[in-house]
Amino acid sequence: MEIWQYLILLLVGIVVGFVNVMAGGGSLLSIPVMLFMGVPAPVANGTNRIAILAQMATGTIAFFRQGYSDFKLSLTLALAAVPGAVVGALIGARLEGVWFNRILAVIMLAVMLVMATEKRTPDYTRAPPPRPRLALAHALMALVGIWGGFIQVGAGFLFMPILYKTLGLDLVRVNMHKTFIITVYTTAALIVFAWQVELFWALGLSLAVGTSIGAWLSAQVQVSQGERLIKVVLNTVLALFIVKLLFFK
Repeated sequence: MEIWQYLILLLVGIVVGFVNVMAGGGSLLSIPVMLFMGVPAPVANGTNRIAILAQMATGTIAFFRQGYSDFKLSLTLALAAVPGAVVGALIGARLEGVWFNRILAVIMLAVMLVMATEKRTPDYTRAPPPRPRLALAHALMALVGIWGGFIQVGAGFLFMPILYKTLGLDLVRVNMHKTFIITVYTTAALIVFAWQVELFWALGLSLAVGTSIGAWLSAQVQVSQGERLIKVVLNTVLALFIVKLLFFK
């Protein structure tokens, strides 16, 4: 690889990290860039996890430094997602098809519809959610883990309806939990990919530097601007990606 390619990945990573922590879907930019550089699909899929791990760990630290943390709930949700992430990564290491684009577009559209509904669960920010809702959230997290381990693209969008609707959390806290959960299950997925395929560590680290910068900026902006900005960014990114996935190859 040429030096300019590493620099491009670093710059792309800043955008990816910012978008991923605030909404999701940044991998729809980072993976195609690596594919354009000639990186094989399974290798790009695995190498992308290096950057994901860096950006989500950075986001978790940034939220914590600003007083946003609930490690007990974050950890139990993350552990529920890990087994699925391992299974998904084993499949993703051999992924060569393109059908996930259409599936992902449908998922994004569903997320937009769910988030747009006016009815919302009670706010459990200051009090623990009821046990049935906690159980449901953990069960759904296991399914998210499968997708996250498989391709990760768009996994961030799935956290929104699960944590926002099921647990009644505001969107800043949704993203606080999201960054921690993805950090944990991405660690497991990265180990699987490193075992199954030969990763491009230098490219991954270049992307990781950029995504870490973007993730840190995103967390700062979210805490200062609040839920309204997150909704705007989320719906804008969802709409753009739906159009891209359905109508452009």
